[in-house]
Amino acid sequence: MDLLIVEPIPADVLQWLSSRYAVRWEPELAMDPLACRVALSAAHAAILPPAVMLDASVLWHSPHLRVVGRMSAGVENIDLDACARAGVEVVRASDASAAAEAEFVIGALLALLRRVPVVSDEGLLVGRELGGSTVGLVGATSTAQPLARLLSAFGAQVLGYDPGLHADDPGWAQAGVEPVALLDLMCDSDSVCVLLHHYPRFEGLFGERLLSAAKPDQVIVSLSHSTLFDEDALARALREGPLHAAWLDSLEPGATDPGRPLRHLDNLQTTPRVASTTRESRLRGAWVVAQRIDEVLRQARSTRSRVSPPPPPRGRADPAGVTEPV
Repeated sequence: MDLLIVEPIPADVLQWLSSRYAVRWEPELAMDPLACRVALSAAHAAILPPAVMLDASVLWHSPHLRVVGRMSAGVENIDLDACARAGVEVVRASDASAAAEAEFVIGALLALLRRVPVVSDEGLLVGRELGGSTVGLVGATSTAQPLARLLSAFGAQVLGYDPGLHADDPGWAQAGVEPVALLDLMCDSDSVCVLLHHYPRFEGLFGERLLSAAKPDQVIVSLSHSTLFDEDALARALREGPLHAAWLDSLEPGATDPGRPLRHLDNLQTTPRVASTTRESRLRGAWVVAQRIDEVLRQARSTRSRVSPPPPPRGRADPAGVTEPV
């Protein structure tokens, strides 16, 4: 088997791959970790959904694996360090969903600002406008640039912070974003959009210190994994202030179960990773992943074909092709 696909993909892309490689397409393996591991052990390439774990143990039992595709931009459940050590390339369609995610964030901000009203100077419950407000972007991902353009079109001022991007980087100015420290961003923004990719070192980043410093009546829309937020601190900030509302699009399983801090919060909206999932983004992402996997597999085949075959045994061959020992 050349390619294992454990994720629904557009029919045209599946047909294109199947015409080139031996493809096993079984999305149901996402719900059967043991069977998925067995299938991966024979695959040279795979397209895996976020629900499938790819760690050092899985890689150890997948000696033929050379490339793994992820149609979404995130890397949850993929041990990138282990993949690098094993020589397995991880292909992500990081740019394919940028436009879809930017549109989703705009829609979420508009919904929160209007649907969760604040008290005006006259004592009335009123909604707020996105235009003229200050919006902070946390994470200079591929989504940040189209989102910044849309926010500017609304007339919003856009602040930005990324732990891996210096304030002097020209990318900030090109995107129309003013770089600031994270604490300043929280203090000055009417709305905050969290776009950071998930890495263990970022877990709990939004804790008591940052959330308690948020601008009064601030709303947060997060496309990042919810483990970036300390649950207790987020629940307290939503119940007691200063946060007015939050929208999490990538919630840790069980985060709203009985006994958990985020349960029964009227001003918390959650969605199951829908920001990047549009018909257009899925198609773009599928082609990006498929074409890169094709390049890697063709290169691997070419490398194998250039390896010289072992020399024939010493001796004289008769016309029938039987070698006679010397």
